[in-house]
Amino acid sequence: MTYTIEHAEPFLFPGDKTGCLLVHGFTGALNEMRPLGEHLASQGYTALGVRLSGHGTHMQDLIRTRKQDWIADVEDGYHILRGMCDRVFLLGLSLGGVLILHASSYLPVTGLVAMSAPYTTPEKRLDTLRPILPLLSKVWRYRPQSKPGLPGKSGKLLYYPAQPIRSLAEADDMIDLMQIALPEVTAPALIIHSHSDTVFPIKSATCIYDAISSEDKDIHLLEKNEHVVTRGEGCEIVFKACEQFIKRVLETSR
Repeated sequence: MTYTIEHAEPFLFPGDKTGCLLVHGFTGALNEMRPLGEHLASQGYTALGVRLSGHGTHMQDLIRTRKQDWIADVEDGYHILRGMCDRVFLLGLSLGGVLILHASSYLPVTGLVAMSAPYTTPEKRLDTLRPILPLLSKVWRYRPQSKPGLPGKSGKLLYYPAQPIRSLAEADDMIDLMQIALPEVTAPALIIHSHSDTVFPIKSATCIYDAISSEDKDIHLLEKNEHVVTRGEGCEIVFKACEQFIKRVLETSR
């Protein structure tokens, strides 16, 4: 039996009739989103963090997971909040940003915040490997351990120590689906990205901004934050930007 890693569990902070769905990134865990969820809850909003399938447990679970599972995770979270709230905002980091942009193309959301989201990926070279991906399901692409996040009850950032090639291909496909869906995104949108992001270039933010059809859209560019903008140095700026965006959208939609 596989158990969820401590601090990678889903969370729900009940609040008012405005719901905020928080979605974490690829190979990451919900403790990278929990501080933002706690901040939004402190403003009175209902905050729900969903654990993406295959994450926060064991890498073998990730290998068995497909992009359709991640899409369903976001839809489930949305419908849970819709049962509790009148308005729903989607907030996603990295792959979570890709997923909430995709979901916003067909779900009636009040607004969305995409943080550190890629517009494209260097993993296109995986296309040549697709015919033999099932045979490569146990091959890992190793990367250095991530830097620790802020101290506190949620501890260090939780990441798998490697990225399965099979799962990278699924994430790559998910980005392709997002690109196709972007022109259908019309909800108010805030795009957040950092110049110091070493995972995805700052150009991703402008490409996403240009591709969506939202009349109400904005880009917030950061300087010191790393890829996980919801943790570490400068995260308070991100929390405030999300808070102000939600408040403004709610005021203009009355």
